[in-house]
Amino acid sequence: MSHSATTEPRRARRAAPGGGRRAPRRRRRWGRIVLLSLVVLLLAAGGTGYWLYSGLNGNIDGVDLNKALGEDRPEKLPTSGQNLLVLGSDSRTGANASLGTGKVSGARSDTALVVHIPEGRKQAVAVSIPRDTLVTRPECAKSDGSSVPEKKRVMFNSVYALAGPACVVKTVEKMSGVRMDHYVEIDFAGFKGLVDAIGGVPVTIDEPIQDKASGLDLSAGTHTLDGAESLAFVRTRHGVGDGSDLGRIGLQQQFLIALLSEVKKQDLLGSPTKTYKIADTLTSALTTDSELASLTSLADFARSMNGVDPATMETIMLPVAYDKIDRNRVVAAEPQATDLWEAVRSDSEIPESAKKSPATGG
Repeated sequence: MSHSATTEPRRARRAAPGGGRRAPRRRRRWGRIVLLSLVVLLLAAGGTGYWLYSGLNGNIDGVDLNKALGEDRPEKLPTSGQNLLVLGSDSRTGANASLGTGKVSGARSDTALVVHIPEGRKQAVAVSIPRDTLVTRPECAKSDGSSVPEKKRVMFNSVYALAGPACVVKTVEKMSGVRMDHYVEIDFAGFKGLVDAIGGVPVTIDEPIQDKASGLDLSAGTHTLDGAESLAFVRTRHGVGDGSDLGRIGLQQQFLIALLSEVKKQDLLGSPTKTYKIADTLTSALTTDSELASLTSLADFARSMNGVDPATMETIMLPVAYDKIDRNRVVAAEPQATDLWEAVRSDSEIPESAKKSPATGG
């Protein structure tokens, strides 16, 4: 049986029984798993000679944010803390074309995380921005030299498809007032290849999962998932819980722990060949800002985060509420969103009240 993932048609959400609304379905929110995996891999491989291979260095694509965005940007943090924008791309081109991710052309940023690494490099926080959030897209320059005008009430994940990654960074900075120090993007092929390179990830489930949409068919018990199965596992929602994103988030958290445990267990420092294979797979699917677009820069950045334990990273969602005009879309909920971004800007602890999202009943 094929376990590859498929992309569902983008259709309007139906009202839940009783007239309520289901929580917004944030598709393929596997980006935070890949981010944490990347951190672990960088830390594990940063001390080996294999990171100096010029082939690996040439794998990484870079985006010059300073050139694209100019000077009209938020101020940097008043501390030594840093902020990263991490995108999960669903491009169907290149290596991704064989992943069974559907026939939709182009690419979207279906996963977006603002990762805040506080001063002292202890516990990081990842704020996810739902793909269906309505935002104001600022005027942006495209890579071909043309520009797109400012437009209000556009769906967040459409910005990447229309104007590219630099415009996504600019959009996030405008909506949050938070400066992004770095940008990291990874695609489906990188996630699948990572799992395959380490030989699979074991997970244990209490109940069977059968999801025709993602192609996942697992009986209760322990399974070692390959790359395609892992991608389906973190994307499935129809086969778990009430079919909303809540059940899927639980699976993603479970998979994250299992993945980190497997990477630790394998002692990559003792297996330079496997380390190189993993690094080659990951860097081939990686795009960063130009300041990080080299192995030495990535290694330096990884060393600066030695005090961060990826397993303790807190993941929260941007507080959102259903849009009053289009109930199939969400908007940033106030005052929660403002309080959240203010805490990030000041490098202070995020208050519990800023984590509550009216759209999910939280």
